[in-house]
Amino acid sequence: MINYISEHQLSIEGFATPFETSLLPENRWVKLAQIVPWDTFASIYMSLMNTKLGRPGIAPRIVLGALIIKHMENLDDRGVIAKIQENIYMQYFIGLKGYNPHPVFDPSLFVEIRKRIGIDSFDKLTTELIKSSSASSDNKQIAKKKDEDEHPPNKGKLQMDATVADQYITYPTDSKLLNASRKQLEKMIDKLYVLSGKKGTKPRTYRRKMNTAFLDYAKKKRKPNAAHRKMNRKLLECVKRNLKHIHKQLDYFESKGQAFPLSHREQKLFWVIQILYDQQKQIYDLKTKSCKDRIVSIFQPHVRPIVRGKTNAKVEFGSKLGVDLENGFARINTLSWDAYNESSDLISQVENYKTLHGYYPELVQVDKIYATRENRAWLKQRNIRITAPPLGRKSKEQLEESYYEKQKRRKEAAERNHIEGKFGQGKNGYNLNKIRARLKNTSESWIATIFFIMNLIRYQKINVFWLQTSIKILINTILLAFKNIIEPLQIQNRKYDKQYV
Repeated sequence: MINYISEHQLSIEGFATPFETSLLPENRWVKLAQIVPWDTFASIYMSLMNTKLGRPGIAPRIVLGALIIKHMENLDDRGVIAKIQENIYMQYFIGLKGYNPHPVFDPSLFVEIRKRIGIDSFDKLTTELIKSSSASSDNKQIAKKKDEDEHPPNKGKLQMDATVADQYITYPTDSKLLNASRKQLEKMIDKLYVLSGKKGTKPRTYRRKMNTAFLDYAKKKRKPNAAHRKMNRKLLECVKRNLKHIHKQLDYFESKGQAFPLSHREQKLFWVIQILYDQQKQIYDLKTKSCKDRIVSIFQPHVRPIVRGKTNAKVEFGSKLGVDLENGFARINTLSWDAYNESSDLISQVENYKTLHGYYPELVQVDKIYATRENRAWLKQRNIRITAPPLGRKSKEQLEESYYEKQKRRKEAAERNHIEGKFGQGKNGYNLNKIRARLKNTSESWIATIFFIMNLIRYQKINVFWLQTSIKILINTILLAFKNIIEPLQIQNRKYDKQYV
């Protein structure tokens, strides 16, 4: 059920506080509250809810405000609620009428909020920010003289690149995955044995011996290949034996006509471990180091290894993002949990730019992987330049290129580093490389929230810049007007003085 009343931003004087002083207008939360598109988010959020059934939901402004505070302050779910409970400026930011010493909602609701709000919702909010910041320039560009196909001239620069939003998981080795699977299967065996009334002999798991053996293996600083294979062979045997025990126990419950004893989470985990066992057995038998759709976490089976070739980490574990950047605003064009060639994103990202602004960009700034023959031909048909060097031998125009043109080309190619800085901002400032959500859809919502907050901060900087510029222009206009008034008076005074003398 929806509970939302659209209203304007509450004034600082109207916010009731238990203290003698009022809120300061210079506070960052007070300033940020004035630019967040609250009503746009409310309409998106309410479209995902039932209008008649259920109890009244939490106000959309409180939901979005709590998400913004969480990622701007790098807090966990419980820490966000505690921080809002203690901070009066944050309570003003999320739209409360006055100071409230009680929690705004239970921290466990963050999981349901992330399930409900996905990447599409935050992309709509980002679109609103970009439109509001470029509306005047877009209208001027569209009104200009159009070409034969009734298209306005190209304008603007679009930067593209791909990165990985790392999941916060331990580095997955074969032995770690098999040992974690063994322990989870042992817990299931214990539970099924208790539910069966402890009839018969409890299945043997040799857990004490395996715990000691794995601890000795883990303590070794240098592990030769033979030690790896020996440990993996023991763990594969244990996992196989435990799986066999569980199947027998489940057959017993089925023969008695009883309900399925495992919960939904345990059933999914049991299914994932069976697939993991088949993959690890294949790797062990064939003496390979990889396999198709390899599982790297039994609790997050959707995560895949993505080879990036970076210096500090050649393989990353998370979702691969195809991102475009224009005027400091970053949008997620592709979010894939499998590795893919990012050159396939170029056409769709350029078309999204046209849909948003009404015209194509004048320049596309990308690295070499995007400069395929297909992409080059598609851009050339639309008179869009690309920073990648042309194919083949140097033409006569290139050989006769002036110093100014060379410097311009190098500068445009170097500007592509802005998107690398945006990735650094997300990973160093907002933990884009430490996604702590476990589910697939909640992880996607987490990533989308981080990009929306970075765009929100960029939008705030643009507004502050234009405000300062407008104030300067106003002051200069006033000074010029006074100058135009005072100068004739000074000239008349000088003439009068000369006549008097």
